[in-house]
Amino acid sequence: MNTDTVVVNEVRRGFYLDSVALMRISGDLAALPGVEDAVAMIGTPANVEIMREAGLLAPAGEAAGPNDLVVAVRASGEAAAEAAFVRAGDALERKSAPAEGGQWQPRTLDGALDRMGDANLVLVSVPGVYAVREARRALDRGLNVMLFSDNVPLESERALKALAHARGLIVMGPDCGTAYVAGTPLAFANVVPRGRVGVIAASGTGLQEVAVLLARAGAGISHGVGVGGRDLSDAVGGVSTLDAIDLLAADAGTDHLILVSKPPGPRTARTVFARLAAAGKPCTAVVFGAGEGGIEAPPAGPVLVPTLKAAVERATGRPIAPDYDPGEAARDAAARLEPGRRALRGLFCGGTLAAEAYAVLAAAGIDVASNVAPPARVGTVSSHTVVDLGADEYTVGRPHPMIDPAPRTEKLCEALAGPDVAVVLLDVVLGLGAHADPARPVRDAVLAVEGRGPAVVASVCGTRDDPQDDKRQAAMLADAGVIVAPSNADAATVAAMILGYER
Repeated sequence: MNTDTVVVNEVRRGFYLDSVALMRISGDLAALPGVEDAVAMIGTPANVEIMREAGLLAPAGEAAGPNDLVVAVRASGEAAAEAAFVRAGDALERKSAPAEGGQWQPRTLDGALDRMGDANLVLVSVPGVYAVREARRALDRGLNVMLFSDNVPLESERALKALAHARGLIVMGPDCGTAYVAGTPLAFANVVPRGRVGVIAASGTGLQEVAVLLARAGAGISHGVGVGGRDLSDAVGGVSTLDAIDLLAADAGTDHLILVSKPPGPRTARTVFARLAAAGKPCTAVVFGAGEGGIEAPPAGPVLVPTLKAAVERATGRPIAPDYDPGEAARDAAARLEPGRRALRGLFCGGTLAAEAYAVLAAAGIDVASNVAPPARVGTVSSHTVVDLGADEYTVGRPHPMIDPAPRTEKLCEALAGPDVAVVLLDVVLGLGAHADPARPVRDAVLAVEGRGPAVVASVCGTRDDPQDDKRQAAMLADAGVIVAPSNADAATVAAMILGYER
C-alpha cells in the first residue's frame, strides 16, 4: 500500500438504495484516478466486516448501523479521496431524487399498494438478512415475488416457497437476476421480442442466452421464470419450478417449454420430468452435468439437449449458424500461436454460460478445472480453467462483473500475458442494468498485447435493441482480432478446436 494512501468513510444515516444501484456506484468510484478501491454499502454487520477485510473501514464506518449507507474510499491521497466523495454525492443525490416531473416513487410496500391496488408482483432487492421479511410481507399481501437478493438461508427459501405454493403464488429466486413476465424484462434482462416459448431457468445468464438466441432465430419469449439456483435441489424440491411448469402449461400464449438447469437432485429430477411430460406441450431441457449426475429423462418426458443453442433450435426448428467456417477460424488461430501455448483460460461473467462452456469442453475430451464443475469434479487440477467470476466468492462486497468489468479485465490481462495460454474464452453480456460498453475493456486489453498473444474467442449475449447494441459490441471485438461466435456454445466449440490442432 502506498505510504500516502488514505482510507476515508462517509456515513449517511437512514439512507437506503438497492444493491444494484450501489454496485454500479461502487464500480464508478473504483475506476476514478487515484482511487485504489471503493464501495458503497449498507452498514449491516456483514458488510462492515467485508469493508474491514478489504482495508476500507475507518472509524466512521465502524459506527454505522444497518439502516445507514457507508461510502468507503481508499485512495492515493486526500485530493483523490475528496474527488471520489464528490462523485459519490452527486450519484447518490440523483438516485434518491424524485423522478423527472415529480413522478411518484413509493418508499414502502404498503405505500405502493395503496396506489397500485392491482399489482400482483414485487421485486425484492434488499440485503439477504432483510429479504425474507420483505418477501413474506409481499406474499401475505397476495403478491408474487421476484427475490433478487442473495444470502437467503435455505430454510427460509423452503418456507417462503411453501407459503407461496399454498397461496397459489410463486417465488422467483432467491438470487434471481433475470425474469420476463408477459414479455416485460425484469432486472438483468435483454430487450427481446414477445413470442411463444416459455423458459424456466435458475437465475440469470442462461435465461438471457435463451431469450437472445430466440430473438436471433426470429422467435420470442412468452414468459421467463427464474427459480433460483437451489430450487431443483432435493433440499428445496423444485417447488418454484413445478409451479412455473403448471403456469406455462396453462398459458395459451406458450407453445413450447425450455428448462435450463445444473444437475437437479435425483428425486426432484424425477418429479420435474414427470410434470413436464404431463404439461401437454413440447418440452426441451438443458441439464448441464446430467451425465455425471446420473440424470436421465424418461421416454415420455422432455428431450434432453446439450446446449442452450440446441434447445432454441429444437424449440424454433431453425438453425443458428455462424457466418464463418468455425474449423477454418480455429485452424488459422492455432497456426498463429507460438510454440508452448497449450492452456485455456475461460473468464465468464455468467454462471450458466460458464457451466455450458465447461460442458462443451468436457464433451470434447478436454480436462478442465472450474468452480462450476459438477460436484464430483470440484477440485480437479488442470492446465485448463473455466471460472465464473460472478460467483459469490468473487462478488462479496464488490460489483458483479456484468456491472463493473474491471475484475474480469484484470484477469484477462493476466491470461493474455501468460506464456502458456493458447486461447482465452469469454462471454460479453449486454442488457438492462449491465455495463454500458462491456466489449471496450476486452478490446483494449487485446490490442495492448505485444507480439503474438493467445487466441481470444467470445460470444455476445445481447440484441440490437439492447442499450449497448450487440452488433456494435461484436464489431468492436472483431476489429481487435477476437473470434466472435454466434452463441456461447459455439465459442466454446471453437476454443476446443483451437486446442485440438497440433503445433
